[in-house]
Amino acid sequence: MAYQIKVRGMSCQHCARAVEQALREVPGVRSALVDLEKGVASVEASQEVSTDALTQAVTDAGYSVDEPPSDDAPLRPSPAQPEHGVRTDLPITGMTCASCAASVERALRRLPSVHQVHVNFASERATVISERSIPTSAFLHTVRKVGYDIATDEIALSTADRAPELRDSLLALPGVLNLEDDAERQALVVRYVPTLTDADSLVRDLQKLGHSVDVVDAHQDELLGQEETSVARRRLLRALVPGLVIMVLMMIHYMLTPIPLYVPILLVLGFPVVFVWGLPTLRSGLLSLRNLRPNMEALILLGSAPPYLMGIAGIWFPYVVFVEMAVWIMIFHLLGRYLEAHAKGRASKAIQRLLQLGAKRARVLRDEVEVEVPLSHVQVGDLMVVRPGEKVPTDGVVEHGSSSLDESMATGESMPVDKRVGDAVIGATVNGSGLLRVRASRVGRDTFLAQMVRLMEEAHSSKVPIQAWADRITGYMVPVVMLIALSTFGMWFAFPGFFTQVVETFAFLPWVNPELPLISLAILAAVAVLVISCPCALGLATPIALMVGSGVGAERGILIRKGASIQAMRDIRAVVLDKTGTLTEGRPTVTDVIAQGDESDLLRLAASLEQGSEHPLGKALVAAARAKDIPLSAPDAFTAEVGMGVRGVVDGEEVRVGKPDFVSQKDFPKPFAEAFDALRSEGKTVLAVASGGSPIGVVAVADPLKRGAPEVVAALKRLGLRPVMLTGDNRVTARAIAEQAGIDEVHSEVLPEDKVRIVRVVRDRHGPTAMVGDGINDAPSLAVADVGIAIGTGTDIAIEAGDIVLVKGELEGLLKAIELSTSTFSKIKQGYFWAWFYNGTAIPAAALGLLHPMIGALAMALSSFTVSVNALRLRRMP
Repeated sequence: MAYQIKVRGMSCQHCARAVEQALREVPGVRSALVDLEKGVASVEASQEVSTDALTQAVTDAGYSVDEPPSDDAPLRPSPAQPEHGVRTDLPITGMTCASCAASVERALRRLPSVHQVHVNFASERATVISERSIPTSAFLHTVRKVGYDIATDEIALSTADRAPELRDSLLALPGVLNLEDDAERQALVVRYVPTLTDADSLVRDLQKLGHSVDVVDAHQDELLGQEETSVARRRLLRALVPGLVIMVLMMIHYMLTPIPLYVPILLVLGFPVVFVWGLPTLRSGLLSLRNLRPNMEALILLGSAPPYLMGIAGIWFPYVVFVEMAVWIMIFHLLGRYLEAHAKGRASKAIQRLLQLGAKRARVLRDEVEVEVPLSHVQVGDLMVVRPGEKVPTDGVVEHGSSSLDESMATGESMPVDKRVGDAVIGATVNGSGLLRVRASRVGRDTFLAQMVRLMEEAHSSKVPIQAWADRITGYMVPVVMLIALSTFGMWFAFPGFFTQVVETFAFLPWVNPELPLISLAILAAVAVLVISCPCALGLATPIALMVGSGVGAERGILIRKGASIQAMRDIRAVVLDKTGTLTEGRPTVTDVIAQGDESDLLRLAASLEQGSEHPLGKALVAAARAKDIPLSAPDAFTAEVGMGVRGVVDGEEVRVGKPDFVSQKDFPKPFAEAFDALRSEGKTVLAVASGGSPIGVVAVADPLKRGAPEVVAALKRLGLRPVMLTGDNRVTARAIAEQAGIDEVHSEVLPEDKVRIVRVVRDRHGPTAMVGDGINDAPSLAVADVGIAIGTGTDIAIEAGDIVLVKGELEGLLKAIELSTSTFSKIKQGYFWAWFYNGTAIPAAALGLLHPMIGALAMALSSFTVSVNALRLRRMP
């Protein structure tokens, strides 16, 4: 069932995510998507989900439902939403080139309600955007119909609950394909699509629905890339055995002495190479021809099967046979598939490493008893015990203890991070020497680690604009090559003198034999054209570079969410930097204390009084005192005067903190007054402190620049970029911060709703613009910029907000992101250059008869590998 809910009270993207999260946690809800602009939540849920449950979820999240539905006025089914829609990611198997991806893309587009499809053959992922949810079985049928498949995993569940409701609940869950009874293990085997759900989520969803289950066995998708490489290696090695025997026999037969029954022996040895280990290739080629969408396999099919079959006729008719050529064309093709699978496996290792980082089990307190449970049994709100050296099982908040955590998996920072009570921790980070009790706040697919993996997968499946052009070319390339091969065969007979002269000129090449009959030379030239062309290299250039680049970025705390941002970054001319949280630390800090007497005593009185305040400035005073281990006293008669300051009694003395005319009726001493004015001119907030009615000093509080901010701004200028600061602060404060950072252009006193306008003004003035913000308050301006860069720290960052996300929270990451984007796009362009250079020189040479088909097949295999290895050089980035 599809529902639409009008939600009131949402004011930012963070609110929308909170509502989405609350709705997704309702048992039976398959998906929830909030349109902040329209104030509408679209929900896909099973029929047993009640409208009251959805309404309650929104209410519990702190928002309200407009016109709450009654029994006779149910929630309205949601209309089509092409601007958002339902996103489905499918792992596709069996694709070998961009033409395969195009075939799958075309088939999926024919499904009802689908309005956008993108298939990436390097990451073997299809992304489908549809107006409503489509059954997983429909996707499976459609993909199989065109000759490919969807990768699936399985989980065996042991449960005493054999009621039909359990099966109905399982089949209603997203991604579940079918169920089977396993009598031997006394378990229920669930087959599912790993991109739509996982074993932990299935168990957790069933538990929410009231079913008690245990995992007997689970086959996860973590090693799918390794499995593909293993299969490719096995096919290659098995084909090599008869292939090498054929090579030895060929040398004996042609160079030493004729071998009796030579052709029949070749046919017997070559049959398993071409028609057994090469069967997947032949099948894929036949299907692509049947679908009128020929792919790379179609070229190999035409280059290997007909020459082999012609060899059968060679038993009775004495002419040059091509069985050896057919066999080695297939072997070199299998070599290319193995090298490509190996390179893709290396490119996707970053995701594999992230998947392997997570803890498998957790210690939780149940009724004050410590119990070890599988991670899938951990629920939000569980209190986990994390011992020294152990991994934090899932995202949470420290409730007891203190320690240092290694968060390098998230931020790329090798230095441990101190954690105390109230601090958020990330699942899969490693605890240091302290014992922690952590309250779970996110589990399963909602954890930070899961979001990182999902973000990288999105980057892999996204399209760079330059790729659309390459895909169009690749789509026509195979038919064009087939036409060139056919024309080549005919041209040899139309102009035999010209081609014979070319072959005789290059007769010094060991593989060129001008003494062969004209028909043999024509066949060799046509087959060479077929097998030497390589659309795979063109199709791989962008996806493989994106896979490597996003992996390298993730290891350094840079998450590339949209591939298009890599190309857009190349054209950026200005960088808008939000002040708070981006250029500065984002929290007030005491910078100066000027006292009549002891500074510690002044800070003690002011901080003791401010313990009763919730104001950020008061918290800064308390934090400064505690950082210096100054003992604080409890205040009495605390009162806050809006816009003026606070007053109360500390240790029997009346203490006031705030504006000078509020804290004391007496004139401020000249040194204090001068310091007050000087600190204000630096853009700092200055608080006067009085005790017993007499001024005793001033305290300056400011949001300090982040470490290295001036150096980053200087580096941006050296790159030819215009840094621009954006802030809601007054002009004096804004100018002071900008001068410290080295920024010339400042927009101050900007309201949150005006940030989008300022970004557009900067773009009109300077050209394509990047916006750097905290990803929560700056979501609209990040979205309107040519490249939105969200910056934050760990779980505090909203990673959906930007095109690129800097997890570490330090501004130096901006320079690394620019360098990574530039290097990745450079590899994409290099890949296209070498692919075009190879095809542009190799195909004419093959048509002229200067390249033997076996050499062409080897060159074809190595071309894709070369493009992949060139992209893998990104891993050497410092």
